[in-house]
Amino acid sequence: MTRVAVTGVTGYVGGRLVPELLAAGHQVRAVARRTHRLQGRPWADDVELAEADAGDLDQVRDALDGVDVAYYLIHSLGTGPRFAARDRRTALTFAQAAREAGVRRIVYLGGLYPEGKDLSPHLESRKEVGEILLASGVPTTVLRAAVIIGSGSASFEMMRYLTERLPVMTTPRWVDNRVQPIAIRDVLRYLVGSATMPADVNRSFDIGGPQVLRYRDMMQRYAAVAGLRPRVVLGVGALSPRLSSLWVSLVTPVPGPLARPLVESLVHEVVCDEHDIATYVPDPPEGLLGFDESVRLALQRIGEADVATRWSSASVPGAPSDPLPSDPDWAGGTLYRDERRTRVQAPADAVWQVLQAVGGERGWYSWSLAWRARGVLDRLWGG
Repeated sequence: MTRVAVTGVTGYVGGRLVPELLAAGHQVRAVARRTHRLQGRPWADDVELAEADAGDLDQVRDALDGVDVAYYLIHSLGTGPRFAARDRRTALTFAQAAREAGVRRIVYLGGLYPEGKDLSPHLESRKEVGEILLASGVPTTVLRAAVIIGSGSASFEMMRYLTERLPVMTTPRWVDNRVQPIAIRDVLRYLVGSATMPADVNRSFDIGGPQVLRYRDMMQRYAAVAGLRPRVVLGVGALSPRLSSLWVSLVTPVPGPLARPLVESLVHEVVCDEHDIATYVPDPPEGLLGFDESVRLALQRIGEADVATRWSSASVPGAPSDPLPSDPDWAGGTLYRDERRTRVQAPADAVWQVLQAVGGERGWYSWSLAWRARGVLDRLWGG
């Protein structure tokens, strides 16, 4: 039985990887800065929990002690202008801790990028992290993926809301760039298979689905699968990543700090140069999952309210999971109580209907237009 440690378990990929590793017969240790956030996960009782701050060498070394394979699924996407320095420090700490703990393999999920190009800060950081881990002295597998298609994925949600909410849209030039998307289930299969790679393998692998599409085509194909009318996509000239990200954050639930690095990554054409991963993790007999089927499965999950993890599960500024002043201590915030009482001349069920209507599409129980305008201004500001 292989003993594996998974970091980033509160995130989108990490939260889905744990049950897949358990199903494959591995013994799993889930590593998180606050393990109480894992309470309620279906697999929480089947794993060993280890609490560690990714920037603390001693804590990370202890968390990796006795582990055969360590999954590095940590990144500072959307955490501010210094994210690259933070990613660099964290990767160096993890590399040293894994080496000193006697870990036999590191597995890292990074971003797909074109060779020999000036990369966006986000992709440059993902590239640097992979290089740090490959030079760690511990055999490392770096999987490089472009757009991941799956319910709850930030990239998928961005595309989904853009397509659903804008029958006619003016778009920046990057919508005509070629992308090789991959289904989340194929990403997970590659991650699980990487745990048993031979000891002499220390390299990066490009991973992608069976199709190369323009982002424009992905939106049109999404519309077809979702039963929507074909979208009218009008390209415009230069539109900076900042303006593009503000546009995305206005139309979709993805906040500006997260939308910007996603948009910057799309400025490049991201297509696989090789498929060497199949040497170690063979393609399934039925082949890799195509784009249309990936979208269909994702929409099915969303329709059934069966989305295991979301991008907002991780600590991204502006994400719904961020601690708020009204959150109790166990949720990572501080609890403030403001209790007020008043008598209402109405039946309890009628009052409850009003309270129940707060939030969601309606927003507030009065002045709905004003609350919608406030929401628009918030998004224009980058919130």
